[in-house]
Amino acid sequence: MGSAFDYVRRTPILWLLVFVPVVIAGEHIWPGAHTLLFLLSVAAIVPLAALLSQATEAVAARTGDTIGALLNATLGNLTELVIALMALQAGQYLLVKASIAGAIVTNTLFMLGGSFLFGGLRHHLQEFNRVNARFQASLLFLATVAVLVPSLIGSADSQPQTAFTQQLSAGLSIVLIIVYGLWMLFSLRTHRELFASAGGHGEDEVHWPLSLGIGVLLAVTVLVALVSEVFVGSVQVAAEELGMTPAFVGFIVVALVGAAAEMATAFSAARKDRLDLSVGVALGSAAQIALFVAPLLVLLSYVIGPQPMDLQFWPGAVVMMLIATMAATLLSNGGRSAWYMGVLALTVYVIFGMTLFLLPPAQP
Repeated sequence: MGSAFDYVRRTPILWLLVFVPVVIAGEHIWPGAHTLLFLLSVAAIVPLAALLSQATEAVAARTGDTIGALLNATLGNLTELVIALMALQAGQYLLVKASIAGAIVTNTLFMLGGSFLFGGLRHHLQEFNRVNARFQASLLFLATVAVLVPSLIGSADSQPQTAFTQQLSAGLSIVLIIVYGLWMLFSLRTHRELFASAGGHGEDEVHWPLSLGIGVLLAVTVLVALVSEVFVGSVQVAAEELGMTPAFVGFIVVALVGAAAEMATAFSAARKDRLDLSVGVALGSAAQIALFVAPLLVLLSYVIGPQPMDLQFWPGAVVMMLIATMAATLLSNGGRSAWYMGVLALTVYVIFGMTLFLLPPAQP
């Protein structure tokens, strides 16, 4: 346990961990100070993301990049799942769908592009397993098609909440979850040799014991969930006071903060020439949200929601998800990256962000 405390003491950014108890206590002390709680929660999530990044690298160093990326994506998405469950229970389905679409686009463009950029600035040319990247991009395309079909049907009917759309969404959700389970079997057991790391393992490997790394991962994920609860409770009012649109908040801000832990892992791994881990976290997280988290929320809406939720998204969200999937496919097709490829992906993300900031999409 001493190695973890030593790491915290030697890393200045982790000194911001002091904001974690401040945020949790501040929710009860200043319940009406939404902007203050919003800023404090962001400051608290940053060091938690850095600590989660280090713990994930420690686990990945001992289990392999494929399992390490899956573990990080799962724990990182757990926070987004908790946030979505809160909104689902409150019946805020538009916020749930915006956070889902935003998380897919953010992980695919911002996280992947940032990894290419930060890794490329330190290493002239980097390689990664393009087989893994191609499969992940294919999973994202499949999920986008599953979202596109009920969205098109709902638009044609001009009735967003028809029984047919809900039944179709429930059926598609079951299919997507089965497909994701078979993907786990395929990539981790029957054909795991296809997903071996292509690059080096870099310098400054983490030497935490496996039990310590897993313990830190679990503990930090719980803290991130608690802080994210405060963040979600204050973000809407704070956004209005700071001049941000609801669409921008759901699609960009919530997605960026929710994926902070995974981004820290992906960017750090890319700097250490472990681009397989970066690509696995970015595309793996997006695929997990699209094929598991989103369908799970649809099924859970029948239990905890005021009414069933469907997979009908507004047209702008579907187009952005489709473009993000196409961009990920094109950028990862060669199995090699340089810093300018990151610039291209980030530019597409900036275009989306500017559009949402200036012109919110119409509600479905």
